[in-house]
Amino acid sequence: MIVLKGAEVSAKIKEEVRAALLSMKSPAPTLAILRVGENPDDISYERSAVKKLTEFGLAVQSHVWPADIEPEAFLREFESINRDPGIDGILLLRPLPKQLQEQEIEHRIDPLKDLDGISPINMAKVFSGDPSGFAPCTAEAVMELLKAYEIPIVGRRVTIVGRSLVVGRPLAMLMLTKHATVTICHTRTADLTAACKNAEILVAAAGSANLITGDMISPGAIVIDVGINVNTDGKLCGDAAFDTLNGIASMATPVPGGVGAVTTAVLAKHLVKAASTRRGHSTPRA
Repeated sequence: MIVLKGAEVSAKIKEEVRAALLSMKSPAPTLAILRVGENPDDISYERSAVKKLTEFGLAVQSHVWPADIEPEAFLREFESINRDPGIDGILLLRPLPKQLQEQEIEHRIDPLKDLDGISPINMAKVFSGDPSGFAPCTAEAVMELLKAYEIPIVGRRVTIVGRSLVVGRPLAMLMLTKHATVTICHTRTADLTAACKNAEILVAAAGSANLITGDMISPGAIVIDVGINVNTDGKLCGDAAFDTLNGIASMATPVPGGVGAVTTAVLAKHLVKAASTRRGHSTPRA
């Protein structure tokens, strides 16, 4: 089984980003990361994003508020960032605390700065096949990984286990744009094994540790694991039981070290695209 490592894909995207930056004038494209509260997962992702984007030659601002911030206060802060001409892209770490309405932010965010595709405008563009919109970074990271490893998509049977607006549904639209035949499943699918066995490319994105095992896939299938979970031993694991895939799958992504390693690189690519669009340069393809 070939292990599809995200680091190699990230390195290729880094080269693309640096090439695009050469045609842009100063200042460097700037990302604003918005975090409410002290969720350890959010903090970890924020640190990783700051580190990687800085390495790519991009600028990052972190904006952090207490978890009990009042809605009115947060909206004022958000609008100030949303309208700031010095900020090219925004990444809102979610979920937000209960007192804050995510849907309101989704409708307010500038679509040109919405790097993770939460705006209804960007969502509609993804679902209509309009490449000018931003797809969620994780969904696009799957597509970037397949492209980097020259894995054909046209005409292939793709099963996506997971229906969220963050990964499953937008990824299905991206796959359809590339002429795949797509099946969307979830944890309540009546015969999940049968749907998985039908797949030539199986994407596990349900957020359920070790949901997919080797006996659920067909010989030679390609397994892309988007899940990030913590198992009973306190270790990171995916939605697929990786060790059970060997000898059955032809290729598979590990967790960690697979799709997650590409997601932040896609964020960097989106930031350059956003800055290029807002500054009137030729827009790199996302």
